[in-house]
Amino acid sequence: MKTHNIIISGFGGQGIVAAGRLIAFAGMTDGKKVSMLPSYGPEMRGGFANCHVIISDADIASPIVSQADIVIAMSVPALNKFQPVVKRGGILIVDSHQVTHSDYRDDIRIIKIPATRIAMDKSNVKMSNMVMIGAMISVIGSPSLNSMALSIRDLLPQHMQYLFDIEMEMLEAGMAFEG
Repeated sequence: MKTHNIIISGFGGQGIVAAGRLIAFAGMTDGKKVSMLPSYGPEMRGGFANCHVIISDADIASPIVSQADIVIAMSVPALNKFQPVVKRGGILIVDSHQVTHSDYRDDIRIIKIPATRIAMDKSNVKMSNMVMIGAMISVIGSPSLNSMALSIRDLLPQHMQYLFDIEMEMLEAGMAFEG
């Protein structure tokens, strides 16, 4: 039985909740049981945001992740708040363009990916969340790339379907990154 307890965190406007929704939807498309619990401050854009996502082969008792297998941190406040909840041997994926931090725990795996820089270089800074998801997929192998593609297609509103290829490009850039 495999379960991934994931926390995605950063500022409102970075697509934190959208990333959580996409991961959960793709997990469901893979036939897994999923849970997603978004949280954001009243100020939304620019305020603190996080999303708890659980993907499992088994029933999920609670949507709250108290010990994370994976934390995606896209800001310094996100890193400060959620690095302590990564379980020993877990994974911390950091947007190293946003987080220039050097005080990391030594009992977890740290993956630094300049997601914002990668997205800016591809002229779409608003898709750094997709780069981070790609990095996560490359490490844990879940959700599948096919399910991610189906989920992106399904979740994009009709008038925004033109973004599908760009979203996939960002996802694949994150999967291909070797830091």
